[in-house]
Amino acid sequence: MNVPPLLETVEITDVRYPKGDHLGHFLAWVSLVPVFISVAGFLSHLIFRRDLQGLFCALGHVISLLSTNFIKNIVKQARPQTCAMLGVCHSYGWPSNHSQFTTFFASYVSLLTYRRLGLCNGKFKWVGAALAWCLAFLTMYSRVYLGYHTFDQVVAGAFLGFVLGIFWFWVGYSFIFCSFPAIENFKLCRMFSIKDTSHIPDVMKFEYENSKAARKAKATGYKCL
Repeated sequence: MNVPPLLETVEITDVRYPKGDHLGHFLAWVSLVPVFISVAGFLSHLIFRRDLQGLFCALGHVISLLSTNFIKNIVKQARPQTCAMLGVCHSYGWPSNHSQFTTFFASYVSLLTYRRLGLCNGKFKWVGAALAWCLAFLTMYSRVYLGYHTFDQVVAGAFLGFVLGIFWFWVGYSFIFCSFPAIENFKLCRMFSIKDTSHIPDVMKFEYENSKAARKAKATGYKCL
């Protein structure tokens, strides 16, 4: 008799919660924040904006994720006992990848905002950073509430992400951002229209005003039927 092979799940997208638990249902969606940022955020940024600042941040996320997994395989701390019910006992829990990812993103965005290198520099400039931290804390809480991690595993991941986020921004601000004008002139960057906008304090306002100016300069525009 043939024994069926053991099946594994893609953990980052397979989030389970107790049936009928509305808070758990909400937190299960919150737990997918890293997926939304990675796929929807960075992928759409790469396709539509092609900005070096965003690509540098995405590279930092990849490096921090590899670092977290490296530490996990050294420490080899098991997840809480609820891992059997969730089907994730085959992977280690310390530190939490989700916590690391969200605090890396929140700390990096906060420093971008502080240094006036973000998308928006108006009176609402800190809204993005505040939202990032709210999502980070909700994600950390969701990982404990749903039983995927212990409290110390989440705190360890959050601390690691916070430190790596600050370190990666320091690397960029001290050594890389000054090279963006030269990098955007590389043949590959010119081919894919990858640009540097770090010198523009309010990218959203800049793009809005230039878009309107380009429409006015154009003789004809799109017309509805």
